[in-house]
Amino acid sequence: MRTLLIILGGFLLLGLCFLAGRTVGGPGARTLGARLFLPLWLIVAACNMYVGVTRAGYGVREELPVFLAIFGLPAIAAVILWRKFSQAGM
Repeated sequence: MRTLLIILGGFLLLGLCFLAGRTVGGPGARTLGARLFLPLWLIVAACNMYVGVTRAGYGVREELPVFLAIFGLPAIAAVILWRKFSQAGM
């Protein structure tokens, strides 16, 4: 359940980043949202993995698939949106 909530938080952060990019305006501003989101989300996902390993007592091998899901699903959505808006010239 916690993993699902973190993934949903990632999609929410992605939406906020794209909204921020849209607010900035100008050509390519929407892709700015994805460029901001990806490193930010990588840091959040890595911190979550760190907490799982150091405080929850899971091993790195146990946490790695969870990290990949937490980072990967919103990141894939960001890349898809990035490519869509960069090709559309928006």
